[in-house]
Amino acid sequence: MKIKIFCDSADYKTIKKFSKNPLVNGFTTNPSLMRLAGAKNYKKYSLKLISISNNKPISLEVFADNFNQMLNQANLINSWGKNIYVKIPVVNSKGNFSGKVIKVLSKKGIKLNITAVYTVEQVKKIIKNLDKNSKTIISIFSGRMSDVGKDPVPIIKDSVRLTKKYRNIEILWASTREAYNYLQAKNYGCSIITMPPSIINKISKFGKTYQELTLDTVKKFLKDSKDSNFKI
Repeated sequence: MKIKIFCDSADYKTIKKFSKNPLVNGFTTNPSLMRLAGAKNYKKYSLKLISISNNKPISLEVFADNFNQMLNQANLINSWGKNIYVKIPVVNSKGNFSGKVIKVLSKKGIKLNITAVYTVEQVKKIIKNLDKNSKTIISIFSGRMSDVGKDPVPIIKDSVRLTKKYRNIEILWASTREAYNYLQAKNYGCSIITMPPSIINKISKFGKTYQELTLDTVKKFLKDSKDSNFKI
């Protein structure tokens, strides 16, 4: 099956570059990436990113912690463009499930990206609150699970199985750490994988033989040793 690649970045130059790359199907951002990119005014900066996204899907996240404020922010963000997916964290900072927000927005037909998902139970609760005719991405943070010694694969598999019959719900492999995650996400049935620019560049080199990899590695070591003027 084909899997879509979303670039995980809020950097203006990066999004402008990858908006023209046929390998990239969309973009994901979050408040941390926005801050890293130097955004000062959330709306103005978001509109800049939307304007150079080439109409590819772009996820923009609410940053309110109160459910009513989340709803207000989500409606505003949604009004900025037709290619927007509004990112809603699965819980707020107090650990309260965002079901009310998800239900209201989904019923209105707003495209959602439910983020910071880590468990099958969370996926089940999300599904229960969705209007099945409305488009939704469920972002499972596989890389962050791996970072703390947890295997994301069983959760990915179960989530794909649970959503398989719903054509408007897509499972996204998030917080990608290495290029091989692309093959994992594809083999386990994810619809989307989001990854930083550095890993997208590695994906473009897929298909090299072991012999080519050996030569590339040795040549790189040789070049670095010459550039450093090493002597023994």
